[in-house]
Amino acid sequence: MVSADAGPEPGWVRVSAQIVAAIDALCRWSGYLVAWATLGTVLLCFATVYLRYVMGAGLIWLQESYIWTHVVVIVLGAGYTMMSGGFVRVDVLYSRWSVRRRALSDMVMTLLLLVPFLAIFGSAVWTFWSASYASDEGSLNPGGMGNYWILKATLLGFILLVALQGTAFVLRGLMVLAGYERHALHHGGHGADQTT
Repeated sequence: MVSADAGPEPGWVRVSAQIVAAIDALCRWSGYLVAWATLGTVLLCFATVYLRYVMGAGLIWLQESYIWTHVVVIVLGAGYTMMSGGFVRVDVLYSRWSVRRRALSDMVMTLLLLVPFLAIFGSAVWTFWSASYASDEGSLNPGGMGNYWILKATLLGFILLVALQGTAFVLRGLMVLAGYERHALHHGGHGADQTT
C-alpha cells in the first residue's frame, strides 16, 4: 500500500482529484440551488394558501408553481445528497468499515447498480422529455403552468448530477485503493461533504 505521505502524487491521481473536485463543486452548487428552491416552495405554498383561504382568490399557476419548485428540490438535490452520504445505506455495517472498504463498496455498487439504473432510466426519461418538448405540453388545468418540458428536464439534470457523482465515487475509489486515502469521501453526518 502506498502511503499518503510517500511524496508527490502520480499524475493520474492529481487529474482524478481535480475532476472529483470539479464534480463536487457542481454538486455543492446544486445543493445551494435546492436550499433556495426549498425556501421558494415554502413561500409559494404559503402564498397559495393565504390567497385561497384568506383572500378568496385561487390561482392555479401559483398552486402549480410550488409543485415545480418541490420537484426541483427532490430531483436536483440528488447529486448533493449522494456526495454528502445522505442516501439510505446499511450504516450498521458501512460505518464500521475501513476507509478502503467503504471506497471499494461505493465504487462497486456504483458500477453494478447505479450505472445500469441510469442507463435504463435515462433512456425512458429522454423519451418522456422529448415527447413533452415536441408537443409543448402544458398544464391540463385552465390557467395552469405551460412548458411542462422545462419541469421534465429536471429529470435530465438528475441523471447528469447523479452520473457525475457516480464518476466521482469511482475515481475516489481508485485513488483510495491505490493508497491515497486523503481523497476518500467521509460520509457520516453534518459536514460530510468536507474531505480531510
